[in-house]
Amino acid sequence: MQYRYINSPLGPLLLAGEAEILHFIGFPQGRPMTPAVDWQQDDGVCAIAAQQLAEYFAGQRQVFDLQLRPTGTTFQLAVLDALQQIPYGQTCSYGDVAKTIARPRAVRAVGAANGRNPLPIVIPCHRVIGANGSLTGFGGGMQAKQWLLTLESRQAPLL
Repeated sequence: MQYRYINSPLGPLLLAGEAEILHFIGFPQGRPMTPAVDWQQDDGVCAIAAQQLAEYFAGQRQVFDLQLRPTGTTFQLAVLDALQQIPYGQTCSYGDVAKTIARPRAVRAVGAANGRNPLPIVIPCHRVIGANGSLTGFGGGMQAKQWLLTLESRQAPLL
């Protein structure tokens, strides 16, 4: 596994993967992610992801087109798939996600799977909020979640 850091408005983000296949994104705050001891730094890895994230932060990209390789259980991967269906600039609740994957009573498990998302921003777990509209936990910290939601709410739809 190779990794690199990219600058972002949220601070330096860790990108890890193989060539152009993105496995992980890590934040500097909240639950920070650090490279594993056997990872090798390569500032050329995941160049397309770095470019698309820069476009997203600049308000020029609403949908990512990347090769992703998230890990998790079958249930967790189903939650990650459902998260990718949440449109840019919109939010939904954990209950909504649970209904989407046909497990309406698995709200807490959806929350846990959401919290283990290895590819935040690209798989938009920040778009999931509490049923009462409140912001809930986020691996990058609550300020990062608020910043991402504000970014998306300010951007006019791209044509």
